[in-house]
Amino acid sequence: MIPLQPPRRLIDVEIDGETVRVPEGSTILDACAAAGKDIPTLCYGDTLTPKNACRVCVVEVEGARTLAPACSRKAEKGMKVGTDTERARQSRKVVLELLGSSVDMSTTPRAAEWVEEYDADPARFGDDAATVEQPAKVDNELYVRDYSKCIMCYKCVDACGDQWQNTFAIGVAGRGFDTTISTEFDAPLTDSACVYCGNCVEVCPTGALSFKTEFDMRAEGTWDESKQTETTTICSYCGVGCNLTLHVQDNKIVKVTSPHDNPVTKGNLCVKGRFGYGYV
Repeated sequence: MIPLQPPRRLIDVEIDGETVRVPEGSTILDACAAAGKDIPTLCYGDTLTPKNACRVCVVEVEGARTLAPACSRKAEKGMKVGTDTERARQSRKVVLELLGSSVDMSTTPRAAEWVEEYDADPARFGDDAATVEQPAKVDNELYVRDYSKCIMCYKCVDACGDQWQNTFAIGVAGRGFDTTISTEFDAPLTDSACVYCGNCVEVCPTGALSFKTEFDMRAEGTWDESKQTETTTICSYCGVGCNLTLHVQDNKIVKVTSPHDNPVTKGNLCVKGRFGYGYV
């Protein structure tokens, strides 16, 4: 039996002058979604506890001294929120410029759209702007770590750690601008505690972690999501009942994800479910 959660009281929140009703305990981001507002997010994950790392989702709350991260700030009764104020737009613009000047965001979904929307100019810092550019780490046949695309959102660390996998194969190393995601003692992934579940790849918002198949196809110039189909099925390896979404291009499976709203997997899989599709 699945225990039912107690009903939550509804509260009224004003979003850009429009009153919306959301369950108590909802975040401002939830309220914005209910109001049909498109708020940019990078470090937010619908299966993870918000880290408030990227600050691209900030909004202006009436009476508050600072801008609030919409992904984690709880909505309160009578709260008045501005999602498109000059202050919020300027903050998002600067965040996108700082990220764009230091990180390769070429594979970050919607990044180019947001840069255009907020008139951000990452190039204004000049050619000498510090970057995290570095060669991609290819030390196994399942997935690739390209930290030149990493925005330090910590989602992979949380997915590998106590929020999901509890493997703790990766963590944060270094300080300041030299901070990076690393295995213990920066050992090759094959010598680490990694169990190759790929749950870190699932939550990565920028492509810093990607399937080896995707990485190779992008290098060849053959990766084309417009030609891909997605089919959700049941994993055939065991009786748990995990849902798999097969991404198929040219009649070949190119990667496997899992629906985040599935009550069994919540987006997570094991090494067999995510990478063991060769037999097909």
